[in-house]
Amino acid sequence: MNVKHVLTAGLLGLALAPMAAPVFAETLKVVEGSTSSALTVPMNRAVVVEADQPFAELSIANPGIADISTLSDRSIYVLGKAPGRTTLTLLGPDGKLITNVDVQVTLDVAEFKERLQQILPNEKIEVRTANDGIVLSGVVSSTAALDRALDLAERYAPQRVSNLMGVGGTQQVMLKVRFAEMQRSVTKSLSTSLGISSSAGSSVNIEAGSGSNLNGAVSVANGGGFTTQQTGALGIGFSVGNLQLGVLLEALESKGLVRTLAEPNLTALSGQEAKFLAGGEYPIPVSGADNTVTIYYKPFGVELSFTPRVVDGDIINLTLNAAVSGIDSTVTVQNGGFSVNAFKRRETETTVEMRDGESFAIAGLLQDEFRDLNGQVPWLGDIPVLGALFRSADYIRNQSELVIIITPHLVSPTRGEVLALPTDRVKPPSEAQLFLFGQTAAGATSGPAAEVAKQDYSGSYGYVME
Repeated sequence: MNVKHVLTAGLLGLALAPMAAPVFAETLKVVEGSTSSALTVPMNRAVVVEADQPFAELSIANPGIADISTLSDRSIYVLGKAPGRTTLTLLGPDGKLITNVDVQVTLDVAEFKERLQQILPNEKIEVRTANDGIVLSGVVSSTAALDRALDLAERYAPQRVSNLMGVGGTQQVMLKVRFAEMQRSVTKSLSTSLGISSSAGSSVNIEAGSGSNLNGAVSVANGGGFTTQQTGALGIGFSVGNLQLGVLLEALESKGLVRTLAEPNLTALSGQEAKFLAGGEYPIPVSGADNTVTIYYKPFGVELSFTPRVVDGDIINLTLNAAVSGIDSTVTVQNGGFSVNAFKRRETETTVEMRDGESFAIAGLLQDEFRDLNGQVPWLGDIPVLGALFRSADYIRNQSELVIIITPHLVSPTRGEVLALPTDRVKPPSEAQLFLFGQTAAGATSGPAAEVAKQDYSGSYGYVME
């Protein structure tokens, strides 16, 4: 190979290479037929290899991966075309093999590293290439930074990004949920019954009455006792000749107030679902084929399931489902000889985002039910003044208010010795304390439990809040 052919091949190689692609120079050490290291060439970039021995011929095993040309008898121009691995063979002037060089063409991640540093300057992310893909490793501060790095990597290697990154910081979330419900009810009832009894001789006896409690009014007219379902009742009986009259006045006023409060706490890892149930399971029979009955169990009580995601720093994204349910004994369904009660259920499902320690009222329900009922004897109840004896009135009003408040906390585990339990404050009494002094419990007197019992521990159990 003369100098003219070498210069021609070199100029041809320079013309084929992209003008924007920089050229890197490496010295290929050939010692006793072997090379010091493999040759790594970025894709769409060129590398000039300088050998310390002259060569006469060279060839590339897969021209689709790398393209080569000679600049001199000691210089080789190598252009990366596609990710992969191939072999470059060098032959001496006598036709003998000088060496085989492993050429590895990888993705050009130099620009990707620059953009990654500009967008996430404070994140320690390592970028490597693997075959025709990009491998990201290191520890980032939040899942938001991780998502940004992966999205940027997809721009350079679509569907070929391997994520080996981890998220640092606290990634465990404790959720405090407070269910507060108030129920108020007022019921008033007022009814009047009129009974008439007359006897003309021993063979004739006439009894008549009107109102909601006819038997009771007639019993008053005959001078007997009466029964009533109301709280208050007043009966008056008098006679005019052979005619006995009885008036029965029944009244009821009831007021009720119910307070329900539940505060479940639950901890989960970021991105993982956690569930909580404090209640029970109610058996429900279901009829099947061949007159078989299968029992299914429906859970009820305080239910909570949530999936936290620590987005960035102390910002927490929560997808949660919270419910409070109970058995409603006022509604009963008959199924195959079984009596099944209905359920009362208040449930909410939502997604919110807030910072560590902040609270959010995610649900509220205000119900106000009002009902009036007026019953009377036709025509007689329309008589002025006296018509009240033939009428009954009922007044019912129910009010309920429900509020659900959530508070997330970033938590980390702590040593077991510093944790306090509700049982640490109390220990079983001795026989003398129980039988002589009537004590059902004795306080801890020594040991770690006693030290804990002396503290005014009123916070949450089990974790250290940041």
